[in-house]
Amino acid sequence: MVEVLFLIPYFICLGVAGIPLLILELGLGQFMSQGGITCWNVIPGWKGIGIASIVIVNWLNYYYNVILAWDIYYMGLSFQKRLPWSHCDNDFNTPDCLDPKWIYGNNGTTQPFLCNGIEESENTTTKMLKQVCLNGTLRNLSDFTPAVEEFWERKILQQHLSTGIDDMGGLNWELMISLIVAWIVIYFIICKGVKSSGKVVYFTAPFPYILLTILLVRALTLENAFEGLNFYLNPELSRLSDGQVWLDAATQIFFSYSIGLGTMMALGSYNKYNHNFFRDGMVFVLFNSGTSIYAGFVIFSVLGFMAGQQGVEVGEVAKGGPGLAFIAYPEAVAQMPIPQLWAVLFFFMVLLLGIDSEFVGVEGFVTAVVDTWPQIFRKGYRREMFAAFYCFISCCVGITMTLHGGIYIFQLFDNYSASGSALLWISAFESFAIAWFYGGNRFLGDFNEMLQFREGCCGPVWRLIEFYFQACWYLLTPLFCLAVFIFSFIGYENVTYQGYVYPWWGYVIGWILALSSMVTVLLYFLYAFMAAEGNLSDRWRAVITPRLPNRDTEGEVLEDMEMDKINVHI
Repeated sequence: MVEVLFLIPYFICLGVAGIPLLILELGLGQFMSQGGITCWNVIPGWKGIGIASIVIVNWLNYYYNVILAWDIYYMGLSFQKRLPWSHCDNDFNTPDCLDPKWIYGNNGTTQPFLCNGIEESENTTTKMLKQVCLNGTLRNLSDFTPAVEEFWERKILQQHLSTGIDDMGGLNWELMISLIVAWIVIYFIICKGVKSSGKVVYFTAPFPYILLTILLVRALTLENAFEGLNFYLNPELSRLSDGQVWLDAATQIFFSYSIGLGTMMALGSYNKYNHNFFRDGMVFVLFNSGTSIYAGFVIFSVLGFMAGQQGVEVGEVAKGGPGLAFIAYPEAVAQMPIPQLWAVLFFFMVLLLGIDSEFVGVEGFVTAVVDTWPQIFRKGYRREMFAAFYCFISCCVGITMTLHGGIYIFQLFDNYSASGSALLWISAFESFAIAWFYGGNRFLGDFNEMLQFREGCCGPVWRLIEFYFQACWYLLTPLFCLAVFIFSFIGYENVTYQGYVYPWWGYVIGWILALSSMVTVLLYFLYAFMAAEGNLSDRWRAVITPRLPNRDTEGEVLEDMEMDKINVHI
């Protein structure tokens, strides 16, 4: 979901880096017919780019499914007669729980009150959400914790039973079971590779749009919904000078388009040699970015409703991160008629979207490993066995994030292991390596060999598109990625969570996660150069000479060959 202000840097980032890198990765995977690592045999010395991508997607797979576990847990509890986050009568609630009925009343509107015989006044009215009358005493609402936040922190996360990363506490059994269910679902989707995951997409891709439309129709009928839309469509343009907005836009592009993760190369590798990946890529761009804008109408309609009910500005309830999906929207759902229905629909939609993202990441990792060692994994059911083993290991790592202090581990993974900075670093080298080592013109020639766009009526238009790709790959994309990467380090601040400051060794772990991928790019290039035989000139040719698979007259790979059996083309 994106805000209209966000769309300005969002679309600039999309045009300068998102689209050029998406087409590069899809085309490279299809041209080499290999996954995220071995597709870089196109420039052997830069195979570290592929390894770095797989390291990141591995870390991402470990913790992303925890989000699906949260969602499954929420959805399971949504079938109760009374939504547990809509009141303060649960066992886990504290005396400082802010009951929604104090704010919304029984009919969903703000209720006036008399407190100890004193009639409400302008500065003591619930209409402005400043104070509440409790046991005959006026108390500031800021002294309380909303019921939905207590549910999130004390029921879903159970973080109150931990003091920090050095005090992890016990297991949250219900959340752990939800995580296991999530990993079982992912395994059965990817166990047969694209044969199984490709069929699942026919349901998981279009169905969220149906649910999103249902939610949009309902959201637009809510009171004050158009106040939220006004906030969405009329942003403060002065915030464009804030560099953080641009960094957030770049991060959103790279994550939503799975750039720098090797997954697009893995998916492209399953295509036929002459498949029109360019068309697929542009359709993906339209649906991906269109969905973000479309979802914005749903979310901000709901936020307008919440702001109106609470008597505050929309910006005060527009929380980012997990707070939007697991705090803001559940709170709004609790005030709707038949809240159980809307809660189930919403969390089911989030589940489908999350499954789409997660199985692509797991498929990308498994494909990369299988393509790197085909002589081991392409026999019998070894691929399925490896996929099961990887899902099991990933689930075990994820279980540490279902401990009472698991949110502290989750935050380290989320902010360091698969950070936007790491993806920017890898993406800059992707563009640089293809343009300056393999040759941007040569790569476009390979595109034309697959697509045959230079001939016929598409010729003039395709030449303009080629000029656009050349300008981006050679100059604009690497410079943009490095500029945003440098900015992210200039503005770096140690990660905290709700005021909790990690011990020094926690930040060391975080930086190890971050650097584990970034240093791989250059270290592998040095390793490949030193391991090559001959003088310096011979070694240089060895690391930059493409190793391309043998193909028949139709362009299809003749056979699966190990690295040392692949022909060398200079």
